[in-house]
Amino acid sequence: MSFYWIKTNAFIKRIFSKYCWDIPNNEKKIYLTFDDGPTPEVTNWVLDELKKYEAKATFFCIGKNINSNPELFSKIKSENHSIGNHTFNHLNGWKSDTKDYVKNIEDCAEILKAKKNTTPLLFRPPYGKIKKGQSRILRNLGYKIIMWDVLSADFDQNITPQKCLENVVKNVKSGSVIVFHDSKKAAQNLKFALPRTLHYLKEKGFVFESIQ
Repeated sequence: MSFYWIKTNAFIKRIFSKYCWDIPNNEKKIYLTFDDGPTPEVTNWVLDELKKYEAKATFFCIGKNINSNPELFSKIKSENHSIGNHTFNHLNGWKSDTKDYVKNIEDCAEILKAKKNTTPLLFRPPYGKIKKGQSRILRNLGYKIIMWDVLSADFDQNITPQKCLENVVKNVKSGSVIVFHDSKKAAQNLKFALPRTLHYLKEKGFVFESIQ
């Protein structure tokens, strides 16, 4: 059984205050994020849905997936979404040697630099799992570690698509950073929840922006 929290509470945010959990504002701005792409079967669909609502988002990309799908990665950029680093091959920081973990992130950074002509300094640890020492090194390198305020849990194939939708709309507030996944594993839940999330939140007056 998987254990995770849908809504990040204030205690966690205080304890791990060096991470970005949300971006508080009074303008009803929220921040959709997508992990694990680019994935041809899913990312193209996500981009089309975002375009319908003039929504901008942030894509935390895996290095090996960028190498496999360079044109799709270019499409994400061309549609003016933000790009973040999600390691080269989805390493779990808790299970990784710190030197190897940082090298894996730098390998992804090199790909991003080559493809984007810059090195995005937004980073999200796969599974949200990162050791204190790993975090310190990355922050010293200039990375901003982006976690989340609301988790859709679209990756969990034991929940219904409706539950995935409810995880978002029942917990979102101005400034929330929301996690979805543009992956095959998440596709069924995502394809139900994302369009309904976009419609519901747009009707409520929220604005979708990328993380800079």
